[in-house]
Amino acid sequence: MNQIIFASAKNTVVQRQHVRYVQKTVRGKVIAIRREDQSVWERRAPLAPTNVRRLVRAGVKVIVQPSNRRAYPMQAYASAGAVIQEDISEASVIFGVKQVPIDQLLPNKTYCLFSHTIKAQESNMPLLDAILEKNIRLIDYERLMDESGQRVVAFGKYAGVAGMVNILHGLGLRLLALGHHTPFMHVGPAHNYRNSSMARQAIRDAGYEIALGLMPQSIGPLTFVFTGSGNVSQGGQEVFQELPHEYVPPEMLPKVARHGATTKVYGCEIRRRHHLERKDGGGYDSEEYNKHPQKFISTFSKKIAPYASVIINGIYWAVGSPKLLTIPDAKFLLRPADTPWIQSSVGSPALPHRMLAICDISADPGGSIEFMNECTTIDTPFCLYDADRNKDTKSFKGPGVLVCSIDNMPTQLPRESTDFFGDLLYPFTYDILQSNARAPLEEHNFSPAVYGAIIASNGKLTKNFEYIIDLREKNSRSRQKASADSSTPPKKIVVLGAGFVSAPVVEYLDREENVEIVLASALKDEADAVASRYASVRPVLVDVLDRPETLRELVASADCVVSLLPYRLHHVVAEACIHCRVNMITASYCTPEMASLHQQAVDAGITIVNEVGLDPGIDHLLAMECFEEIHQAGGKVESFISYCGGLPAPECSDNPLRYKFSWSPLSVLRNVMGTARYTMNGKVVDIPEGGALLSEVRDLDFLPGFALEGFPNRDSTKYAELYDVREAHTMLRGTLRYRGAPPVHVSSLPPAVHHRQALTLVSLSGFSDTMQGILLLGLLDPNPHPVLHPKGPEITWRQLICHLLGLTDPSIFYDNLKTKLVERLGGEGTARADALEALGLLEEAPVKRLGTPLDTLSYYLSKKLSFERTERDLVILRHDVGILWPDGRREKRGINMVLYGTPAGHSAMSRAVGIPTAIATKMLLDGEIQRRGMVLPFSADIYRPMLARLRAEGFQTFDRSTIL
Repeated sequence: MNQIIFASAKNTVVQRQHVRYVQKTVRGKVIAIRREDQSVWERRAPLAPTNVRRLVRAGVKVIVQPSNRRAYPMQAYASAGAVIQEDISEASVIFGVKQVPIDQLLPNKTYCLFSHTIKAQESNMPLLDAILEKNIRLIDYERLMDESGQRVVAFGKYAGVAGMVNILHGLGLRLLALGHHTPFMHVGPAHNYRNSSMARQAIRDAGYEIALGLMPQSIGPLTFVFTGSGNVSQGGQEVFQELPHEYVPPEMLPKVARHGATTKVYGCEIRRRHHLERKDGGGYDSEEYNKHPQKFISTFSKKIAPYASVIINGIYWAVGSPKLLTIPDAKFLLRPADTPWIQSSVGSPALPHRMLAICDISADPGGSIEFMNECTTIDTPFCLYDADRNKDTKSFKGPGVLVCSIDNMPTQLPRESTDFFGDLLYPFTYDILQSNARAPLEEHNFSPAVYGAIIASNGKLTKNFEYIIDLREKNSRSRQKASADSSTPPKKIVVLGAGFVSAPVVEYLDREENVEIVLASALKDEADAVASRYASVRPVLVDVLDRPETLRELVASADCVVSLLPYRLHHVVAEACIHCRVNMITASYCTPEMASLHQQAVDAGITIVNEVGLDPGIDHLLAMECFEEIHQAGGKVESFISYCGGLPAPECSDNPLRYKFSWSPLSVLRNVMGTARYTMNGKVVDIPEGGALLSEVRDLDFLPGFALEGFPNRDSTKYAELYDVREAHTMLRGTLRYRGAPPVHVSSLPPAVHHRQALTLVSLSGFSDTMQGILLLGLLDPNPHPVLHPKGPEITWRQLICHLLGLTDPSIFYDNLKTKLVERLGGEGTARADALEALGLLEEAPVKRLGTPLDTLSYYLSKKLSFERTERDLVILRHDVGILWPDGRREKRGINMVLYGTPAGHSAMSRAVGIPTAIATKMLLDGEIQRRGMVLPFSADIYRPMLARLRAEGFQTFDRSTIL
């Protein structure tokens, strides 16, 4: 310790000797303090009158350019010995704060200012060019550093002071808008005070009221988290300490957030070691982090931010470093609160979530606070940022967190900022006064701090800043490329598949001006038809299986891939995306083949979002929203039964199946033959394949006027864990169809249904009954049948039915054929035979032979039961949720969504699958979804914004509840 003190004293002595030596050489020098003109709010100066007086006494002539906006009046500088005049050309060194207009730059001078050129900022490159052209020596305050690389001249402390005053002012307004009058209402914005002492007094007064217990109990304990320990953070903490306060370590934040007092506020200073850790192995090492920040992650959003009421961010963020808060983090933190204090008293309004405000003093757009991509201003200091990425600068009322991110915060306390900055700068002025911009840099004997801050001299960049040339060229190439490709938006989306779902996907994404959409299909006509309606869409011909190299090239060119292909092809696309490190979206179930690629996707650093269509998709989103509400209020989910189906509108369901197809019926038919598994009253029920599902059909009456039935779909049991409702004793997800309807007269049916003149009544037996007949007849057999070989002899439907019935004589009398058919179809044989007859399966019409009965029937039904141009479809989604509340009450809640298609527009099914898929795609492109690997929409940062945007698109729901 003694050695450190001795070394420090020795350095101080050496510095003073250097200053005394330099003072002898500055007598007769002339400097100028220029007028600030970049912003109407800029009232600071680089040197205060006290600094000017000392320079004048040392024999320096100081010229001050007149300004009535400067916080210190001209008379104060005149009294200090300065010369007040417009013409500053006599000065060899000109001091300012912000950038100088190019036309006001004087050649062959030394300028000291914040130039904002060291990162090759495009907007300030003309200024740098003019400085080089005019042989100006540029000294940038930002690069005045000591031997350890720490800045020695900055406004940081008063940025922290002003920022803290502002956020307390904003906090009072925000809490008032949420229904709470607090002592913070008496704190004004920083620029309203003559100085920080007056602001501190107002804050002390507020603190006195807090100590008296005048803070509403409904707000709960307030926790203030300060990031960093530098001047910015210390300035903010000095103001914070005017309140009755207690500091706590990071590990105590959860406890304090729930059980702290409301007669004081709590502070917590967060340093790197508290939230940064290695991606592999954990732990923190400062030296390793400084060299390889990309090897570390931040746990701030998980371990600290959830317990913060206000975050005061004062850290420096470098590109490649972990962010404190990402866009998905914001969605997580802005979810409804689940802490006990939101129910503190009857009639008290609840806070929406713990995080109330952020003061981003670092003001680095898109930096450590990722979702703040632009600064606020002194004129408009606050904005409300919500979980759906909306920003409201006009109101303090509404969802979200209040954010203050002013980039010139210190100018709100201009006198003190000037005093503070001037005192830091003053010791270096004597050194800087040596500068003669006409003389070579080598002839000067600048101190290391000043020499290291010289960006330009003698018409060129200094050695330490020659990198700006390369950086400019790199930026220029990027701009030239962007200019050359100005017709090509920066983000490219490849949509694979041009079927009926593709049009709503393309239409939604086409609203964005910064995207190009490539629509790829194995059927050129389909892609051309969709692309012809949208200027930003380019159709291409791609066969995923036959041309894998073409698929990979297409994927490699994309920012995101949307797979609308059949589910069995998704893993092929996913493998290409993993190889090319490109994100992917699919509306389909996450199959075992897809799930097996999870770790590969994680290792590739990509996101593959699954199950964001209708079913699966919207059903998940509505379920999770409901479960979240129940759990937040302390309830339990005892049962969950969900049915979803795409149907023809009732007036269009005029066939025995009461069903029509917008796409290949194959998946519908296969689903009937598949297995299912669900839990009912704690017992797992397994349904084997082969059509046993049809015996599990239940009549449903939740919508008056609709004759519906439902049967289980796939494995429902796994969703108890995925939905995080493990307490549920019943978990069933099923498919909706129409059940039978009364007979209708043949004249009311389309001509295609007329099969025999003698038939005057047709019974609409419903989906399951008719499908049962099809199953018993053998038409759902997926195995090859000799008579259906594509190269075999032609055959009619009547002949095929005879073969399936084992009849050797296809010319059998029609009534006898019908009798044989009834015998095969069992107890409901007559009705089922009538249904098959109405479908035309007993006619002498030719069969398109596709090898198997299943494929052959699928093709037939796709033509027979397709939608006419004037017909519309319907989507129905139903959730039945059984709830047990803490007081013992039980609730039966029904959530319903009914969506109709339009004959002239998109079908209900295509919108219900395509729009959520497009929304998820946009979220992925915008960085709202950042988790890697196979991702499902079960987290609040995904399902909440998706539901909000779906509702904006007209996807409305209505609930019905019964208390049991």
